[in-house]
Amino acid sequence: MRATVSEIVFDCADPAALVRFWAGLLGGDPVDRSPDWSYVEPPGFVRVAFQRVPEGKAVKNRLHLDLSAGDVEAAADEAVRRGAVRVGGLVRDEQGPFQVLRDPEGNEFCFVGG
Repeated sequence: MRATVSEIVFDCADPAALVRFWAGLLGGDPVDRSPDWSYVEPPGFVRVAFQRVPEGKAVKNRLHLDLSAGDVEAAADEAVRRGAVRVGGLVRDEQGPFQVLRDPEGNEFCFVGG
């Protein structure tokens, strides 16, 4: 039996705020299903959901999103304007440029040259 990914869920403290950050990056309309659960369904992407949990983030993510961007630096600049924080500088390697960032709750993600 094969399974498909129906959504990616981030644990967080403030689902309504975090869904608006991610909707700004990915596109789509933020949906607040309840005070503890929000999501966005970006065009051409799996649903990204945010679930309130009582404990705070304590360690590095075990999973992160790589987001394709034609201009990695411009995409990172826009994410920073929306509340993200850069983790180190822009990296250029044999696979192309990438930039690691953290969203407003500290979840890491990357923009990669596409």
